[in-house]
Amino acid sequence: MGQENRKINVDIERKWIRITINHGKDEEILKLNLNEATSLKEQLNSTIEDYLQRQNIRID
Repeated sequence: MGQENRKINVDIERKWIRITINHGKDEEILKLNLNEATSLKEQLNSTIEDYLQRQNIRID
């Protein structure tokens, strides 16, 4: 199963940030409080930045 079958939704649900990940017939739901969601955002930003920097490094 490839990533083309993956769908990610982010919504607000009462006091939670709800992240729903659908892949094929499976579904995963994460409910994060504001502190957890903020921490995840910072970790994602840092990891994406590192990933992009590694894409620019040439290994000869």
